[in-house]
Amino acid sequence: MKLHVLGIDLGKTVFHLVGLDSAGRVVIRKKCSRTQLLTFTANLQVDLIGMESCSGSHFLGRALREQGHQVRLMPAQYVKPYVQTNKSDFLDAEAIAEAVQRPRMRFVPIKTEEQLDLQALHRVRERWVMRRTAVVNQIRSLLLERGLTLPKGRRYVEERLPGILEDAELRLSGSFRVLLAQLKIELEQLTARIEQMDRVIQKTAKENEACQRLTEIPGVGPVTATALIGAVGNASDFQKGRNLAAWMGMVPRECSTGGKQKLLGISKRGNKYLRTLFIQGARSVVQQRHKQAPGLSIWLAQLLARAHQNVVIVALANKMVRMAWAVLCKNERYRAPVLAVTT
Repeated sequence: MKLHVLGIDLGKTVFHLVGLDSAGRVVIRKKCSRTQLLTFTANLQVDLIGMESCSGSHFLGRALREQGHQVRLMPAQYVKPYVQTNKSDFLDAEAIAEAVQRPRMRFVPIKTEEQLDLQALHRVRERWVMRRTAVVNQIRSLLLERGLTLPKGRRYVEERLPGILEDAELRLSGSFRVLLAQLKIELEQLTARIEQMDRVIQKTAKENEACQRLTEIPGVGPVTATALIGAVGNASDFQKGRNLAAWMGMVPRECSTGGKQKLLGISKRGNKYLRTLFIQGARSVVQQRHKQAPGLSIWLAQLLARAHQNVVIVALANKMVRMAWAVLCKNERYRAPVLAVTT
């Protein structure tokens, strides 16, 4: 059987397929399991297969590519406008088959096993970091109800909690001391897990040549470098650095009409985790701007003279993303900004 386009609506166990011919007519509507899907596509001649980018799509995309098919993944929000009338699994598959043919459609590159491993590592580490922060905040709030105030920051909790548990003069019940001891154990366990993941990330960064080049950029460490490679690979799917910055949501939102351009705050679209890492790195660079290369230091000083510090931090983060794109896509090493010569 030969098809022009095949749209696949993914599910955990059941997949819905809609096939179109060259005239755009629906010629196949099929529901199958994962095993039946790969068996069906193995004997199928199709010019293009489209799927939404979601959990399991990268694995299935690689499996279909191994069968010799051309596979493209799309963000789900870009497929939604092509859903006609009501929503159903077959209508979703038909919308996918229609959207994947659009010449201006934005596609998601299929990730390799190495990229998925890096993403999994960062996602688990991020969850542990969030959990550790929640435990610290809970300890501080419980102590505050007993009249014991601790400054913000995990360091202060780790320093003072053992003394609070050993202080017999404090009017704390036995059950409350047991609760604090359990929270202390949980905090120590989470810290140990995060430190172990940090060691794995640092080892991965040392073994990866692209990560080594990325860490030469001010404000980019092993965590940011491995997270970026896990998300975009060599960044060749982005035509220029601004596209990568826009994908991370670090470009202004626009609300222009009547020929008048109106720019708002950053869009905050795309990968929130990467955006946070780059902004945190930019904040550390701004704080240590006097230790940076002369070109970068003077550029930051000029920006700080006329803009708020947070605006400068986001501008620097945008600049760092563009540098990272050049380092990855062009396979070059980082070059510090050069001072402009005035005549």
